[in-house]
Amino acid sequence: MSQVDLVIRGAQVVSPDQIITASVAIDGERIVAVGHDDVMPAGREELRADGLFLLPGAIDSHVHFRDPGYPHKETWKSGSAAAACGGVTTIFDMPNTNPPTGTLEALRLKHKAAESSYVDFGIHGLLGDDTIENLEALLEAGVTSFKAFVGNTFGNLPAPTDGALLEGFEKLAPLGIRTVVHAENSSILLRRQQRMESAGRIDTLAHLAARPAVAEIEAIGRVLTLAEWTGARVHIAHHSAADSLFLIREAKRRGVDVTVETCPQYLLLNTDHAARLGGIMRLNPPIREARHNQPLWDALLDGTIDMIATDHAPHTPEEKTRESIWDCDCGFPGVETQMPLMLTEVNRQRATLMDYVRWSSVNPARAWGLYGAKGVIAAGAHADIAVIDMNRQGVLSQNRLQTISRISPWHGRAVQGYPLHTLLRGRFVMRDGKLVTEAAGWGRSVKTVQTMPVARPRNTEHYTSAILSTPPGVAPNATPAPQEPL
Repeated sequence: MSQVDLVIRGAQVVSPDQIITASVAIDGERIVAVGHDDVMPAGREELRADGLFLLPGAIDSHVHFRDPGYPHKETWKSGSAAAACGGVTTIFDMPNTNPPTGTLEALRLKHKAAESSYVDFGIHGLLGDDTIENLEALLEAGVTSFKAFVGNTFGNLPAPTDGALLEGFEKLAPLGIRTVVHAENSSILLRRQQRMESAGRIDTLAHLAARPAVAEIEAIGRVLTLAEWTGARVHIAHHSAADSLFLIREAKRRGVDVTVETCPQYLLLNTDHAARLGGIMRLNPPIREARHNQPLWDALLDGTIDMIATDHAPHTPEEKTRESIWDCDCGFPGVETQMPLMLTEVNRQRATLMDYVRWSSVNPARAWGLYGAKGVIAAGAHADIAVIDMNRQGVLSQNRLQTISRISPWHGRAVQGYPLHTLLRGRFVMRDGKLVTEAAGWGRSVKTVQTMPVARPRNTEHYTSAILSTPPGVAPNATPAPQEPL
């Protein structure tokens, strides 16, 4: 190989297991060599990266780009620009847009909106009572995975009944498709909020009182029971409470295929911040007491929690600063601030860069069937790379974010460690800390490189044989003979 498109020379290349001094050669969309600088081919372009670190581009499996339906909050172009400037090269968008991504027409609208994306993307389809019959068609049309809103949140989508959730898992289990679950008990949330409002509580902490940790504990336990029974793959979104970690640990010990994410806000913020910042801090699940912070760090470090996501959920400043907490929309932007926040904690020796790569890239790539193409800096992989300066210091400012939202609880927070350049499939989408505007539309669906291993259902018959078929030797409408318990 006489010449390639780009050679990054003299960097520290980070994997989950080691950090090595190496150069990286890129040709077209892929990495073609990683090794000693002396053996690298010549590059049509070269980037000196002495003293800098190369990380696989972050994969954020939980964002809300709000389009279609709420472009005043965010668009795919603005949200993906924020991702690119945050060192994030792949995102997975949630289905609580308008219309919800539960039909082929809604999926078509989302794909159209995503044509302006700066970064690659997956799309979570909606798993609900009204979408069960659409699951296979949505997969064929480009959905990568599904989302079940077991707890209510922005968009007020009805929580699936337990019957629908079970049926969805039965359908998806043999296909190996993973379902994200917002795990809170909706009936607890509704009743408690009604009681808070009846008592005249409109303060920030009333939101926490309406969504106690037991709502998360109960919902996670229920979801894990259905997943274990069916063999379905599940993913617990935005894990917030120390009290439910035992359920995850026990389920993983038993072999349940469950992955778990938490977010910087649950690691670094607590009710002290909520009391001070008011409606900015309203999100679901809520920011909890300080006692939850360290156990979540511990769970990341021991593998109980698999990955970092952001739940990037932008709203306008007016929508976040209303007098009553119940009138403030839930969520805030995070896809652009996640990396500097987490790198700051690495600099504080709370974790290593190798840990961070595992949480931000490797484990998400494995969970969503992308590993090999993404999540690694190695020959043959997509050239998705974040070039990091661990010494660069600054102060986060909501006024400089790419998102339309421009209101953040991280405003004014000092950080150390920034992405300087972001490459997606060999192309700069951020360079020298600035968005490369010509790269809008370079992002594409990861469906073409997604490979989910087939999972084998456990402890139950397939939905079609259990419900739609008549067992041999049994007359239609007859009552089947009782079976021995498993």
